[in-house]
Amino acid sequence: MKIYELIAPCHFGLEAVLKREITDLGYEISKVEDGKVTFLGDAEAICYANIFLRTAERILLKVGTVHAETFDELFEGVRALPWEEYIPENGKFWVTKATSVKSKLFSTSDIQSIVKKAMVKRMEKAYGKSWFEEDGASFPVRVTFMKDEAVIGLDTTGISLHKRGYRQNTAKAPISETLAAALIMLTPWRKDRILVDPFCGSGTFPIEAAMMAANMAPGMNRSFLSEAWLHLIPKKNWYDAVGEAQEQINLNIETDIQGYDIDAAVVHSARENARRAGVEELIHFQQRPVSELHHPKKYGFIITNPPYGERLEEKAELPALYRQIGESFDRLDTWSKYMITSYEDAQHYIGKKADKNRKIYNGMIKTYFYQYLGPKPPRREKN
Repeated sequence: MKIYELIAPCHFGLEAVLKREITDLGYEISKVEDGKVTFLGDAEAICYANIFLRTAERILLKVGTVHAETFDELFEGVRALPWEEYIPENGKFWVTKATSVKSKLFSTSDIQSIVKKAMVKRMEKAYGKSWFEEDGASFPVRVTFMKDEAVIGLDTTGISLHKRGYRQNTAKAPISETLAAALIMLTPWRKDRILVDPFCGSGTFPIEAAMMAANMAPGMNRSFLSEAWLHLIPKKNWYDAVGEAQEQINLNIETDIQGYDIDAAVVHSARENARRAGVEELIHFQQRPVSELHHPKKYGFIITNPPYGERLEEKAELPALYRQIGESFDRLDTWSKYMITSYEDAQHYIGKKADKNRKIYNGMIKTYFYQYLGPKPPRREKN
């Protein structure tokens, strides 16, 4: 059984959540860095990580690390890697993405070109031929330079893991599925507790919460690029992982998960997305403005992504909107409220400083995860 180093990129600031997920799957963590977690696993681990991880963006199979301050060093370092152990003679291979931070080699297009040429040279020697048809399975390569160290890996996922497959109807500025899942996991919410998103948009927060409540693996209804890597990953590994995911689903549960939005068309789209995800029976969607947010029960959770003014004309409306949010928060005084926004004046207009404030990068956008913590519910007496 061959053990690989597998790299799982994630949103900056959420590495601890992903680390916990990987550990819960039973794999050993080898390194945690900004925006990624590296762990050890066999071919089966590639299947389980892609299907079960909620907060990773993709799973990379690490081929090697190269120290390079010149393009000659990069070429020689990449040529020395055992590409023939991963890519068959008819494999289609290319450098799909390169990044460079604090490194002497900073031209990503040149990095991509040099890496591809070095791979070809290595495989020419390994396979004894000078031309490759590249009509077989796809093997996209990703190169990440940091302080002159290039980590080189094969993308086992293909389309990013945040593409669960259910969100065909999206609202304006939707939050990604992986980020929504990570933020929910940062809170103490559990499936027996109330959860409301008053700005539900595409329904991502309620749907991800419902999938967690039903123990539904996020990747079980989609395909992955490495399913075609039959020389590395037996089909049985994929069947076993999907089979286990299906066995774990439990839709026969009671939940109180709600999603509101002021726009009726948006609410309709959210319902359709929940239907595609298979959790429509676990969520109540309703057209309702945040000014009418209320709930008869205590000790619930609000987890939401309110508007934060992408356009100038919208920014003018933000003070009034965030005052309404603050008023609604006050009415639900026993509830815990969690909100992600890039609006820096959010706390000012809500009228209360958050108990906790976590900085998270949503792509290139710096956002804040404000946490207003409510009291713990009283313990239930045992009979």
